[in-house]
Amino acid sequence: MAERNEIAALRGAMEQADITWYLVPTSDFHGSEYVDGFFKVRRWLTGFTGSAGTALVGPGGAWLWTDGRYFVQAEAQLEGSGVTLMKIREPGVPTIEEFLAEHLKEGDVLGFDGRVVSCREAEKLKAVTDEAGAVMAVAQDLAEEVWKDRPALSRGAARLMPEELAGESRAHKLARLREEMKKAGVQVHLIPTLDDIAWLFNVRGRDVHCNPVVLSYAAVEEEHAYLFVQDGVFGAAEQAALEADGVQLRPYDSFYEYISALPETAGVWYDPARANAAMVMRLKAGMNVAAQPGPVTAWKAAKNEVEMDGIRRAHEKDGVAMTKFLCWFDRNVGKIPMTEISVSDHLESLRRAQEGCLDLSFDTISAYGPNAAMPHYSATPEHDAVIEPKGFYLVDSGAQFAEGTTDITRTVACGPLTEEEKLHYTLVLQGHIRLAMARFPQGVRGENLDVLARGPLWEHGLTYNHGTGHGVGHVLNVHEGPQRISWQITPGLESAPLTVGMLTSDEPGYYEAGSHGIRTENLMLCVADRETEYGPFLKFETVTLCPIDLRPVVPGILKADEVAWLNEYHERVRRVIGPQLEPDERAWLEEAARPLEA
Repeated sequence: MAERNEIAALRGAMEQADITWYLVPTSDFHGSEYVDGFFKVRRWLTGFTGSAGTALVGPGGAWLWTDGRYFVQAEAQLEGSGVTLMKIREPGVPTIEEFLAEHLKEGDVLGFDGRVVSCREAEKLKAVTDEAGAVMAVAQDLAEEVWKDRPALSRGAARLMPEELAGESRAHKLARLREEMKKAGVQVHLIPTLDDIAWLFNVRGRDVHCNPVVLSYAAVEEEHAYLFVQDGVFGAAEQAALEADGVQLRPYDSFYEYISALPETAGVWYDPARANAAMVMRLKAGMNVAAQPGPVTAWKAAKNEVEMDGIRRAHEKDGVAMTKFLCWFDRNVGKIPMTEISVSDHLESLRRAQEGCLDLSFDTISAYGPNAAMPHYSATPEHDAVIEPKGFYLVDSGAQFAEGTTDITRTVACGPLTEEEKLHYTLVLQGHIRLAMARFPQGVRGENLDVLARGPLWEHGLTYNHGTGHGVGHVLNVHEGPQRISWQITPGLESAPLTVGMLTSDEPGYYEAGSHGIRTENLMLCVADRETEYGPFLKFETVTLCPIDLRPVVPGILKADEVAWLNEYHERVRRVIGPQLEPDERAWLEEAARPLEA
């Protein structure tokens, strides 16, 4: 099978650099999940457009590792490319490290751009190359040599997040961080992660599609704080406000020189899961190093009262847009021409009409029928299914509002459904409700709760290959750690305990390849429940406000308390969203969100 021209070009560069194997993750210099065009090397190389995956090019082949969200999509996009799909966590599929351990030969050279690989991952790869008698080369960005029309680095205008929306000043956040540095006995805290930097300095930007972050690095010292950014991204007023709080701007590319210039006596703190290999390589031997998670990620995840209030307001606005959309969709499906892209465009226009809507929070997943069996499907002009008055339509979408970030999925009946489709829909809804109803002691992690959402499907021998819940930022990334809800645990990347203020998705699903896909998603704030003799208990407050389609629900499956939860939820949707709709839309909502009988 012939390889893609891009892979052949990379092989030429590898040969020139004496590199035997070359690793291409989906990342940027900051460990981001979603990346700007400059960093989409893996996509350029393989043709696979999913947001997660790692490519490896070596003697006699090329391979791509991706997770269960993308199996169907990757199989289709890699066909005829010469790239072998490696399905992560599937039986018999080795990890990248296991694959390299089996195939590396003595004297082989494993290369990658050290700026896009975390130091923790680099340590694992170093152990593999050492065992094989191979060599690791970490300073090679071979794409720079062979990707002729590579996009330039994004350089969007940055803005400051007002304290009345952030709930805490940057000066106070920096003071808190310096207190933690003092306790840890360090003088410098290095932060490469874009959302952590945005939160800590109360800045927002436009450098990553749908994620309001600024390409930047940060270094916080005992007396000074530095933001390493591209020239001109902050205006004069913003720069003056930052300087008033002791924040100095430095050139983006000078961050690595800054690290190299740190004295051997400096105590340095960095998170090995987030720092890239090129950063850590520049630290001097013998430095007092605290290689452990920093506090900013946890602070950012536990929203303060101002942030939580903003999140509730954002979801009310989003609920109005989504309810208007579902009403329009329901009344017009089968009556006017509809395609996946045309209905997605209509939903976007309704969202952007809401006051304070800044952008989408990710590219909308608009999927009809079999396309919905791909959890992260993306419609294109070449593959834009016509929506017919039968089967299911799934829409997973969200927005960035001035007050908060939203993410919601609804699966709706377009017309007649099979009994199997109805059963799958009801089981997914039942799992969604069970998780939303959870009450649990402080200290519980997401993996402890995942069975609540998966249980109804598991009882029927069914499951889904993605996590049940991810953290969500505050006017930041739609995927945010450290919390998540998934029974699958990656060593070294365990989720954090759920704490008050964390915003997390509840999104079980089911996917029948070639037939249908179902997912129901709301966002939930973790809030205090009660104190008992066993200590504090927590619960979830569902903040998403939008009707859930009742037509596919199979009578008798949902238990009385689950029906009660659903009815209470829909009563709140009618009460909060209803008054903001047109009279005909309000009438539709009254029927769509009607009470169910237990």
